[in-house]
Amino acid sequence: MEYLCNNCPRICNIIRNKAGDGVCKMGADAVIARAAPHFDEEPVISGTRGSGAVFFSGCALRCRFCQNYDISHGGFGRPVSVEGLKHIYSNLIAQGVHNINLVNPTHFVEPILASLEEGLSVPVVWNSGGYERVETIRRLGGRVRVFLPDLKYRFEDAAARYSGARDYFRFASAAIAEMLRQTGPVVLDKDGLIQSGVIVRHLILPGRVEESKAVLDWIAAELPGAWVSLMAQYVPMGNVRGVDALERRLTQDEYDAVVDHLFALGLEDGFVQELSSAEEKYIPRFDLTGVPKEDETRFT
Repeated sequence: MEYLCNNCPRICNIIRNKAGDGVCKMGADAVIARAAPHFDEEPVISGTRGSGAVFFSGCALRCRFCQNYDISHGGFGRPVSVEGLKHIYSNLIAQGVHNINLVNPTHFVEPILASLEEGLSVPVVWNSGGYERVETIRRLGGRVRVFLPDLKYRFEDAAARYSGARDYFRFASAAIAEMLRQTGPVVLDKDGLIQSGVIVRHLILPGRVEESKAVLDWIAAELPGAWVSLMAQYVPMGNVRGVDALERRLTQDEYDAVVDHLFALGLEDGFVQELSSAEEKYIPRFDLTGVPKEDETRFT
């Protein structure tokens, strides 16, 4: 597979082939670090049997605090063909997962779309950092039923300093609005599992209470029908030494201020993570579990 890649807002305009290039430093084939049932997503996604999480390596964002730093910045993972992706989905579905959860998939749109041409028997979840082009999201119509984007920032200074993307909110806000246009309000099945819709995640960062409030203000005003997942699991990781307050965890006062604002806005559909959830044990082991080797056509 070889293709011209302008799928994310970086507009690298490069030919993606076997060599890694562009901001994400990835080649044409998807690179995966782990593919396994995952139980630490929102309850409507993880359910009782887990979400079939496929963790893609590389990233168009350069978040200094990334909780998956080894794969997003370090690029750890194994290249997988389109057929390999199909095998991964089949294997996860055979294990009983409720959905196929594509984690940080944006820079691999081409092989992912090819792998989903025949459709799946469970919903596909697009679990992204939110930094996407509307044009790319439109290409997912009919193949992705659930969107789980981050909305990390409202202000340009934090987006530039922490993720190297001053234009983050401009692109993320438009992309998330398109996601909601495609899916409409959240729909659950009789077991309380999500079948379609948008859940917007926001990770509260230490020292950025006003940022979080501004993000929630925008969601309340612009995304009727979307759910909110307010996350408090920040743990200092990656390259945060000397970067503002990112070297520490959230304080109780910061957490309470943002949660109080959420409820004051009437954003009651969704989830609020407890502050005690900020533990490294929730970060998956990126050890190539469930990732086939290049010459494997069947695996368990």
